[in-house]
Amino acid sequence: MPTPYDAASLLLDLEPEVGRLYDRHAAVAREWFPHDYIPYRLGKDFDREPWTPDQPRLTGVAQTAFEVGLLTEDNLPSYHRLIHSMFRDGDGAWMSWIGRWTAEEGRHAIVLRDYLVVTRNIDPVLLERSRMAQVERGYDRESTDPLRGLAYVTFQELATRIAHRNTGRYSSDPVADRIMRRIAADENLHALFYRDVLSAAIEMRPSEAVSAIVAEVLAFDMPGSGIPGYLRKAVSLAQAGIFDLRIHHDEVLLPILRHWRIFELEGLDGAAEADRERLVAYLRDLDASAERFVQRRSERAHAR
Repeated sequence: MPTPYDAASLLLDLEPEVGRLYDRHAAVAREWFPHDYIPYRLGKDFDREPWTPDQPRLTGVAQTAFEVGLLTEDNLPSYHRLIHSMFRDGDGAWMSWIGRWTAEEGRHAIVLRDYLVVTRNIDPVLLERSRMAQVERGYDRESTDPLRGLAYVTFQELATRIAHRNTGRYSSDPVADRIMRRIAADENLHALFYRDVLSAAIEMRPSEAVSAIVAEVLAFDMPGSGIPGYLRKAVSLAQAGIFDLRIHHDEVLLPILRHWRIFELEGLDGAAEADRERLVAYLRDLDASAERFVQRRSERAHAR
């Protein structure tokens, strides 16, 4: 069993680095306004012209990808609650970051909803009912351990960046692509912040950090997994190449794990060494599964 660590003490030890990284983030983050990205000239009153299924320009997978993206972003109240519970024993810079992160994330749902409603690219009644169900259901995690939390948000922010960016490209709509590039830029900066805070934590608590990272890799799921019909929708996104096992393995997990030098760390305790061996085996199996998925997708494409 790994030795429990003092989470409050770790958060306090990390606070100077959190402050430095907050300042770095504030210096490079670009201010932007959701209204600048919306073609309001296309808007029409719904009481005069109700929505009908023939109106969307986005169809099929592109529409599904935007729906999943918006409903995921909509659950911000749950994410704020969870992040606050993970880092509440910190002070000062931690609380500043939580506020800044929440404020920046709030723009994502605003711009996505305005885009979809103004352009009539999705049924607004269905969208609002889905939002109500998603936010009421909320999102939770089995652990609020700060090391596990830092590991999860690092992987999740990068995965979300990639999924949003690929959604924009897949849409074939220049307006949608511009919106998704803007959101993805935010997600990238958030991923870098969390990644580098955890880098500092690895130096302070290497064994505990490695075990936390492995636990999150093995249990990883996107925060939108509670959306009704999510599995079916995720499969359609994977088939379209928006986010699949190959992307998760090659573009999310490996770059971050290599940045943290997980496979080169020395002096780990027995539990962390065993967890690292589990990680190596898991990545090998995930790589094989990704290869099979890509191969089957290619075969289906050639059979059409």
